[in-house]
Amino acid sequence: MAVETFSYDNKVVRDFGIATVVWGAVGMLVGLLAAHQLFSPVFNFGIPYTTFSRIRPLHTNAVIFAFVGNAMFMAIYYSLQRLCKARMFSDMLSKLNFWGWQSIILLAAITLPLGITTSKEYAELEWPIDILIAVVWVIFGINLFGTILKRRERHMYVAVWFYIATWVTVAVLHIVNSIALPATLFKSYPVYAGIQDALVQWWYGHNAVAFFLTTPFLGMMYYYLPKAADRPVFSYRLSIIHFWALIFIYIWAGPHHLLYSSLPDWAQSLGTVFSVMLIAPSWGGMLNGLLTLRGAWDKVRESAVLKFLVVAVTAYGMATFEGPLLSVKSVNALSHFTDWTIAHVHVGALGWNGFLTFGILYWLIPRIYGTKLYSEKLANFHFWIGFLGILIYALPLYFAGITQGLMWKEFGEGGFLAYPNFLETVLQIIPMYIIRAVGGTFFLAGVVLMIINLWKTAKQGKLLANESASAPALEKSYSVTGHDKTWHRWLERRPVQFLVLTTVAILIGGIIEMIPTFLVKSNTPTIAAVKPYSPLELEGRDLYIREGCNNCHSQMIRPFRSETERYGEYSKAGEYVYEHPFLWGSKRTGPDLWRQGGKYPDAWHYNHMKDPTSMSPGSIMPKYPWLISDELNISATTSKIGTMRTLGVPYPEGYENEALADLRAQSLKSATGLKEAGIEVREDREIIALIAYLQRLGSDIKGKPIEFGPSAVATNQEVAP
Repeated sequence: MAVETFSYDNKVVRDFGIATVVWGAVGMLVGLLAAHQLFSPVFNFGIPYTTFSRIRPLHTNAVIFAFVGNAMFMAIYYSLQRLCKARMFSDMLSKLNFWGWQSIILLAAITLPLGITTSKEYAELEWPIDILIAVVWVIFGINLFGTILKRRERHMYVAVWFYIATWVTVAVLHIVNSIALPATLFKSYPVYAGIQDALVQWWYGHNAVAFFLTTPFLGMMYYYLPKAADRPVFSYRLSIIHFWALIFIYIWAGPHHLLYSSLPDWAQSLGTVFSVMLIAPSWGGMLNGLLTLRGAWDKVRESAVLKFLVVAVTAYGMATFEGPLLSVKSVNALSHFTDWTIAHVHVGALGWNGFLTFGILYWLIPRIYGTKLYSEKLANFHFWIGFLGILIYALPLYFAGITQGLMWKEFGEGGFLAYPNFLETVLQIIPMYIIRAVGGTFFLAGVVLMIINLWKTAKQGKLLANESASAPALEKSYSVTGHDKTWHRWLERRPVQFLVLTTVAILIGGIIEMIPTFLVKSNTPTIAAVKPYSPLELEGRDLYIREGCNNCHSQMIRPFRSETERYGEYSKAGEYVYEHPFLWGSKRTGPDLWRQGGKYPDAWHYNHMKDPTSMSPGSIMPKYPWLISDELNISATTSKIGTMRTLGVPYPEGYENEALADLRAQSLKSATGLKEAGIEVREDREIIALIAYLQRLGSDIKGKPIEFGPSAVATNQEVAP
């Protein structure tokens, strides 16, 4: 049999490795700043670009797509070449993948602090960047499958299965969730509204966690853990069950983010059932990883790499037990909107993604530089300070989350809320926020030590940019015997069929959840009293989105007595039919705002935005003085109204030509009212539009009978700008 010689491309692996540690440090530093802002508003620095509400999505995008994304590419480009015994399909595509991804990250780092955002969790980037993401992902896919097709190893190893599932599912998720209609170069509105937008967003959001933060890292676990331990994977059969059960079940679980919301009960129940079912495949994968280390525990005590990998797999098991637990309605009733969710997310992000990445970096960098790790002791110190950082970070947030949930729901003597002022619950957990920041500091310090260690490792070696390798050519035909006769071994030899079957498996859940929600009218009943936003209110809503207010405030009152007593009538699906996008939120750092309309006079809102502590002593909300000084940009108002009408919002034909006149009239009325209250402000300022939006929130059905059915649909076509 002829043996072919070739070389592995380690340069692209090195490049993604550098990007991983650089962006990781940046993303975590931004997260540390955000952590400080939650107990000391002075860290908002009094400028628009560094407020918590703007840098919070910057932090999540930097950690998920910059740190974890680059780590994923680094690990895949290294392992795939060796699993396929082939160089990557195209060096040019590898370079385009690298530079395209860094361009996306840079654009995110520019646009998010500027307030250019869609507001959709983990999908905040506006439509031109979404298109670039799709292009770069297709480039990666061509390179991935091109390499698989030219492989010299007949059977695709388990890691490759997870890489294939990652690529196809992320492509589907990104495209479906990002469908939007542009109003301007930097502003678009999703084609979905209200509960439909919420369902699609959390189908995407949960499965971004599943197929960007989990499946590629499981593939990495299946390659790097056995390599580092010098042991085979514990069970091939368990890996098959793990893979197919996981990718099929995961896609159904998104609605568990919307329990007790206005989403139809049947969709919520599906999300709960499949979330609980996820425990089985997830723990099967965890056990497959940990049992791979049988007989290697002496190595674990000595090796920093194995310590990181063991804790990473354990954190994966903890997070994938807690996720289903939080999906049980009785638990979710307490945990949702609290810091319990933040603790849960960070056990996965810091423990699973972070520690697995660190372990792989410590194992991989010395190999591509042809040397040994500079300091094993420094790596071990990084492990312990990072592990301590995770504990100090997460434990206070669990305490804070349970405290929040219990205080929000507690009733005192006489049947009244024990803590009617939401700020009381915030001030109670400030010490926990301070401790959390200490934990984050420890974790970031470990990352800095790792950068030093890896830099010195690289300096003492030399990059093997084109690492020589050899392998027999893939035979066109061969005899099938024994183990190779199984259906899955047959599938492992056929990447195209494997891709098709994977695609079918991940599409089923989403299709079954979405089609009834979109096509069955009873799932989105309309309410006669609900009207579209006026032009001024629409501009105010866009300011609300620009400032990231929904990062701290929800707009979804759940059907609990504690919430209706605190906020007012619980939210109905029909109230959100013109909400492009939905703004239900996922965390209450401040109170829910859905019944804010008419609750306070305009002057209260003006003073609250100027200095929150003047209205709420002790508030940790940042000041927004630029809203008072900056002129409202109405150059795109006409286009926005036209775009909304195209999306189905019932503005009359040609109304965009009258929109500016209506906007100015409402602005003047609001400014006049503020002047009568002793506040001098010009009618063309941004604060006027924001107040108009806040005063409209949830006010359509206040004190009015709620009408459902055909008559409501007909009435809904009337517009009162």
